[in-house]
Amino acid sequence: MTTQSNSGLVTIALVGNPNTGKSTLFNALCGLRQRVGNYPGVTVEKKIGQMQLDGRPCSVVDLPGSYSLSPRSPDEMVAVDVLLGRRCDTDIPDAIVCILDATNIERNLYLVSQVLELRRPTVIVLNMMDVARERGIRIAVDELQRRLGVPVVEMEAHRRLGLDRLKSAIADVIRCEPVVLPSPFPEVFQEQIAELERLQSASGEPRIPRYLIERLLLDSSGYLAGANLPGVDASLLDGVALSRLRLAECGCPVPGIETSSRYRWAGAMTQGIVTRTGTPSRGWTDHIDRVVTHRVWGTLVFVFAMALLFQSVFYIAKPASAGIEWLNGVAAEWVASHVAAGPLQSLLIHGVIEGAAGMLVFLPQIMILFFFIGILEDCGYMARAAYLMDRVMSTIGLSGKSFIPLLSSFACAIPGIMAARVIESRRDRLITILIAPLMSCSARLPVYTLLIAAFVPDRHWLGGVVGLQGLTVFSMYALGLIAAACVALVLRKTILRGDTPPFIMELPKYKVPGISLVLHRMAERAWDFVTRAGTLILAVTVVVWAAAYFPHSGNPTLDRLEAEHAVLEKQASELRALPATAESRRELQLLSERIRAIEVRQQGEQLRNSFLGYLGRVIEPAVKPLGWDWRIGCAVLASFPAREVVIGTLGVIYNLGDPSDDRPENLYSTLRAARWEDADRPVFTLPVAFSLLVFFALCAQCASTLVIMWRETGSWRWPALAFTYMTAMAYLAALVVYQAGSWLASS
Repeated sequence: MTTQSNSGLVTIALVGNPNTGKSTLFNALCGLRQRVGNYPGVTVEKKIGQMQLDGRPCSVVDLPGSYSLSPRSPDEMVAVDVLLGRRCDTDIPDAIVCILDATNIERNLYLVSQVLELRRPTVIVLNMMDVARERGIRIAVDELQRRLGVPVVEMEAHRRLGLDRLKSAIADVIRCEPVVLPSPFPEVFQEQIAELERLQSASGEPRIPRYLIERLLLDSSGYLAGANLPGVDASLLDGVALSRLRLAECGCPVPGIETSSRYRWAGAMTQGIVTRTGTPSRGWTDHIDRVVTHRVWGTLVFVFAMALLFQSVFYIAKPASAGIEWLNGVAAEWVASHVAAGPLQSLLIHGVIEGAAGMLVFLPQIMILFFFIGILEDCGYMARAAYLMDRVMSTIGLSGKSFIPLLSSFACAIPGIMAARVIESRRDRLITILIAPLMSCSARLPVYTLLIAAFVPDRHWLGGVVGLQGLTVFSMYALGLIAAACVALVLRKTILRGDTPPFIMELPKYKVPGISLVLHRMAERAWDFVTRAGTLILAVTVVVWAAAYFPHSGNPTLDRLEAEHAVLEKQASELRALPATAESRRELQLLSERIRAIEVRQQGEQLRNSFLGYLGRVIEPAVKPLGWDWRIGCAVLASFPAREVVIGTLGVIYNLGDPSDDRPENLYSTLRAARWEDADRPVFTLPVAFSLLVFFALCAQCASTLVIMWRETGSWRWPALAFTYMTAMAYLAALVVYQAGSWLASS
């Protein structure tokens, strides 16, 4: 009889190869009763759900899809630790459900052989039986069950067929002791394992499971030897090295012995059990693949699909984002009319409401992006896209799976970073996350538009087809791509060393996507974003508000402006109480314009004398080599939560108020007319404009992105690295651009 989990709940673990329908089965078992997070310290997604088993609640753990249980990184170690009960944050499974693709049993049995060696109660699921029947594959399920010694259940998870039989099999297997099958390895290998077990027992160190001793012997990558596992000491590692020499002398070298032994065992298990009727013919999947994986036609299909996807992200999300901004305005107006002017009103409007809106405005993009990605994944196309782009990505040391997250980052780095979850390799996932913010997202466009329209000449060539301003926008996007490629190569050669991973991916059969499953994944990702990032983004926004608001007293100029504002407000109030006439309306309009002008001056004066403005003056010596004065430096500092904030900050600090309320020409002309406070020379020149463009193209001025990066990696170390290297690279690039541009302009 197995021991029940510490939490009192029966715990079931789901394992299986990618594309076997494991996630579909998990959703069929748990429905909406599931939660998603990350295992502490790693980037592996933790999916846990609840289901009913014999009338009582049962916990279901969906482990990442994998072709084997051979850990080569902390992320890959998670599945082994969960199955062996070595993680304090997850109960030891009372049973393991291993999902197989019924159309390719022999390959899937490689993983099954490893699972059975864990000596836990196990149920085998033969999923996609409908596809197997369509292909003329017949399986003697009863005989397979007899040979494996564990229950085997036929299923069609997407139709929920076989679900009750699976639950019954799980309930039965939990009540029984696990069956121990003969090892698939030759006798000489088993003798070495037994010798290592005796050596480990004699060392006095804590005992480690037999499976981990086996993995130590087979792990030629050296990961487990250097992972500081409890119970692994120098004497055991010396014994492992000696055992490998003995195996090599006997003609059983590591690691080749594992592949040959397990596939030999899988062949014996399926001999005479799997039969095929008729001659396999090329199905419609093969005919489609001849087009979509073709180097030329496949690329055209891919470009069209991605263009459609990102056009959808921009245009479909636009009304929803506008709706969020409208609600933001309504809430701000309500607060302004019900809360007296002062710190509380400013905090609620500029801190809480704008902070929440600044976070929620990303939500429509995330939902739409993950909806379409879910459609492409579930129908089987996304695997083809990754395969097609692998050749391009391999030149910078990444695989094709990194391409989609990076492409997503052109819309917004947040969903792009979240989309990196599909990358199994920890190195590739981290590198992709670290370079994703270098893609020019939509938030950079307002900055590009403002500076290019104001300072880059509107020149055209080739009959107006090619324009200098358009080329400048393109160059900013190209700069991000080139920088990302260089950073990826540097990371691959330094802190994230490793060879370019081989791109191994099984191309699944095309199928009609399950809309309910896609919608569930979309809602899951959206809720995940709101709950993970919301509080931290809001907190950062409030901190920046406080820095821009305080100190709010002791300034004679500000006190005088407030007194003038109060007098004008009183006059306007008295005028509104009088009968409305043409003359009174004109006077009221003039008063409103004067009140607005004073409010704008108040905002500018407040920002100049705030902690943020003071900090801008402090850093002026550091930003002067870039051609910036303290006001530009202050605007850049204020744009940390969101880089597009720089436009509003420049408008306020140059006494324009909110630029969205005025015509763009006003902001353009004011920036062109701005002068240094200590000299009669323009602040903004073409070299300064390009210096700012390059800085914003490369810097990490987005708190939301850094928060999501932290959540996805489980550590502040990686967002701190991204912020540091991107800011340093942006500063150096802006310095070179300004100094070189100034030299060229003067020569």
